[in-house]
Amino acid sequence: HEREHEREISELAAKHAEEMEKLRAELQEEQSHLLDELREQMAATHRAEHEQAQLQSQTLHNLELEALRLTLNNMHTSQLELTQSNLRKEKETALMELREMLNDKRAQEVAILQSRHQLEWEKIKEQCLKEKEDL
Repeated sequence: HEREHEREISELAAKHAEEMEKLRAELQEEQSHLLDELREQMAATHRAEHEQAQLQSQTLHNLELEALRLTLNNMHTSQLELTQSNLRKEKETALMELREMLNDKRAQEVAILQSRHQLEWEKIKEQCLKEKEDL
């Protein structure tokens, strides 16, 4: 019973590790996708700003465009940080829920094993009493 219990706990731990790795991979893939989108948006913004700067010859306009580019970069950086923060929170929430679910499942399995153990112990006790009476 102890070996079976240890095996079940080991299986739960392996399953937990596998699910954690899957969640990490999904979060990394999502982060990578978001970074690529932001890079594309920043590149498109940069190209548009560059074309505008070439059309305008006045220094004041060039300085205004640079200020806009910096603002957009800051906005994209802020958006990326917010996205990463949200992803981190979602990951933490998912991990907590998974941990709670696994703990609940383990507690149920432990309770079942304890119940089985108690029943078997009572059967053996009754059997011993019966054998004593028979002797």
